[in-house]
Amino acid sequence: MGKRLVLFIFSFLTWLILTWPVDLQHIIVGLAVAVFIAAVSGGLFIQRVHHFRQPTRYLWFCYYIPVFLWECLKANIDVALRVLNPRLPINPGIVKVRTTLKSDTGLTFLANSITLTPGTFCIDINAKEGILYIHWLNVLTKDTEQATQLIVTKFENILKRIFE
Repeated sequence: MGKRLVLFIFSFLTWLILTWPVDLQHIIVGLAVAVFIAAVSGGLFIQRVHHFRQPTRYLWFCYYIPVFLWECLKANIDVALRVLNPRLPINPGIVKVRTTLKSDTGLTFLANSITLTPGTFCIDINAKEGILYIHWLNVLTKDTEQATQLIVTKFENILKRIFE
């Protein structure tokens, strides 16, 4: 029941934000849509409801957003410079990196963060072994530990505090 309630609240608030300005018609439709979503898929998404009761997780998420945006900005500039200047090296390849994240949500956030950062793309995840395979536009190292430091660590340390 708690999973569905959290999903209902999240869905309803998202609906209200996306249909701004709020009026009675939007509230009624939003309630119906949120109830439907919570009833149909409430058991699929949220595995650990007790995490939503810890306010420090929200603060870490607020910290994560500017870190992610900063990494995206740096990567955008790097990719743009490589496109505009053909003398800059492009050494594409697939590297293996390790993660200590265990939760599906944490792994999904990590993989999406890597994929949304230009120049890297998460190809596969082996959750049991904590391994991600990343396509990297300019491979700086094939060593798993060094690649992990360069690609994963900046996101992983924050995501652990949010999702683990």
